[in-house]
Amino acid sequence: MQAQYQYYEERLKDEQRVREIYHDMKNHLLVLQAQLKEIGHTGDKEKKQETEEMIAKLQNQISDYEDYVQTGNAILDVILRDKYRKAKEKIIDFHTEIDFSKGDFIDALDISTIFGNALDNAIEACEKVSEEERFITMKAREKNHFLVIHIENSAILEEEEKKNTKEDTFLHGFGLKNIQRAAEKYGGQYKRNYQNGVYMLSILIPIAEK
Repeated sequence: MQAQYQYYEERLKDEQRVREIYHDMKNHLLVLQAQLKEIGHTGDKEKKQETEEMIAKLQNQISDYEDYVQTGNAILDVILRDKYRKAKEKIIDFHTEIDFSKGDFIDALDISTIFGNALDNAIEACEKVSEEERFITMKAREKNHFLVIHIENSAILEEEEKKNTKEDTFLHGFGLKNIQRAAEKYGGQYKRNYQNGVYMLSILIPIAEK
């Protein structure tokens, strides 16, 4: 888990560098689009194609950044961006509604443990179902002085696993115990369930008094 956290720290530095050049990228795109119009009048097909390719590449980079989820927590932003890319590669519909601005009392390593493991498990479970049924929905917010984290994903469970959903076992993935320990460290708890092809994981953590 420490190695995973260090990985996210490095990715955070990368994100900060991208943020610094983001506006320059948009300005450069405007210049290229203006150049493309001028090239259209000259009839230079080779130059036009080259410029169009540059524009498409830059638009893709900008779009990738603009899809960036801002949760109020820098490390969580990086984790979600990383998992979003993996989900996209696996053709998983990944939707988030997250405000984690009240979660600054949770150590970055524990945030990595909770969200990293939960999403890795969800992605792994989705890979076992047909592409058109793959989805992950994650919501997190403050409610009544608690941080409420809820994750749902498509899954196919064996009959024996279904029987054990209410027991303290590794339902799927090997990070569940780590998630439990991280939540309990802050006086929190978790519960999980499986119903009609959907696996649900809920985590409740009381917000620490400042």
